[in-house]
Amino acid sequence: MTRTVENEHEYDVVVLGAGPVGENVVDRVRAAGLTAAIVEAELLGGECSYWACMPSKALLRPVLARSDARKVPGLREAVYGPLDALDVFAHRDETVGHWKDDGQVDWLDSIGVPVYRGHGRVRGPRRVAVDGPEGEHHVLTARHAVAVCTGSRAVLPPLPGLTGARPWTSREATSADRVPGRLVVVGGGVVGVEMATAWHALGSHVTLLVRGDGLLPRMEPFVGERVAEALRARGADVRTGVSVEAVVRDGGSGPVTVVLEGGETVEGDEVLFATGRAPRTDDIGLETVGLEPGSWLDVDDSLRVTGTDWLYAVGDVNHRALLTHQGKYQARIAGAAIAARANGGGSEDAVPWGPHAATADHAAVPQVVFCDPEAAAVGLSFAEAERAGHRVRAVDVDMRSVAGAGLYAHGYRGAARLVVDLDREVLLGATFVGPAVGELVHAATVAVTAEVPVSRLWHAVPSYPTLSEVWLRLLEAYRDGADPA
Repeated sequence: MTRTVENEHEYDVVVLGAGPVGENVVDRVRAAGLTAAIVEAELLGGECSYWACMPSKALLRPVLARSDARKVPGLREAVYGPLDALDVFAHRDETVGHWKDDGQVDWLDSIGVPVYRGHGRVRGPRRVAVDGPEGEHHVLTARHAVAVCTGSRAVLPPLPGLTGARPWTSREATSADRVPGRLVVVGGGVVGVEMATAWHALGSHVTLLVRGDGLLPRMEPFVGERVAEALRARGADVRTGVSVEAVVRDGGSGPVTVVLEGGETVEGDEVLFATGRAPRTDDIGLETVGLEPGSWLDVDDSLRVTGTDWLYAVGDVNHRALLTHQGKYQARIAGAAIAARANGGGSEDAVPWGPHAATADHAAVPQVVFCDPEAAAVGLSFAEAERAGHRVRAVDVDMRSVAGAGLYAHGYRGAARLVVDLDREVLLGATFVGPAVGELVHAATVAVTAEVPVSRLWHAVPSYPTLSEVWLRLLEAYRDGADPA
């Protein structure tokens, strides 16, 4: 009989998950003088680095650059050929380090954080067991905190035939090394829209199937309308209000048939399901501390799990904002809170906008969707603001009114909206759609976060002739419009 040997180790903080969120937690607590260890079963750097943000944007960058270049007189004739898919894939592979994490290992070594490779599970309060390679087994004890930073995974719906059809999820869509002739994309959220944009430009005939009324439903309705219009104009088949009932793929290879409600079928060479995410909490020992395996973890604004004084859930697992930059923000807050509490304080600073409260999760979450045209938003949409009980006004501007738009691209098309709180005259949200608008959203994020009065924004002068002059047009529209009250 083989006897398992448990190696015991003690640290101030133990972090489960070495993606960007977990890395930021250990960075913050180490900077505060605490010891920390990190546990990871896959590649250090996590989903974002290898199968999400970085590879998807590497695929999309040449797509968007070509699209912009085609709208520039004197340049457009030079870029009407097809994209070199193999070159795009090579750039993507380089961006993700060829799916090797040597750089992340070196960085963690440089700040003195030991890495435990293997599957980590909570084993009661402040203890984590790690099943490592080649029978290694470690038990890590945390003096102050355990942080769960295990992220989320793609969810496949329980459809007949789906499992055997070997569908793509976001991982396959961002790492594939050949262009399918026909790609069926199910889902009209960020992943579905971005991957439809990328693979259509790389040469696939894309059919995008969306159960709801439009694309990008978390943004203002005009965003999804413009993105759908652009995809259709380029030859993609975009269908809304349709439901998938089954998937058929004999033997798990060859063409795949997607069966819609009512019996209509759509055939492709691959099918991508981009229909939601689930937390990676199903096998991490939550039951040992009275929590439900596979559940999203409820937290307070310092990211501490409800009902505990030692367990933190940071990033996707708490379901507050499933975005890498927001998870990293939470990690900075959680790391600061853990360190403060370890030193006997901190709770009194967990107030809105304080150093230990992730307030932006509620009021000022920014997001950029790298489709064509780009979409960017922060804060509340008009409908969300009304549902929250605010007395608001939406201010809309056609971005063609800005001199910089015509210089950026011939025939530039875009739109911008501010959501203004009429009682306080501050911004609650902002949305932009059009080429290169992702670079506009941080100014809006600062305005929403800082609750800058509209009267003060008049003194923030945008440079001429840039796209940022849309801010002046928006303020003029607000000044000249009638108060609906």
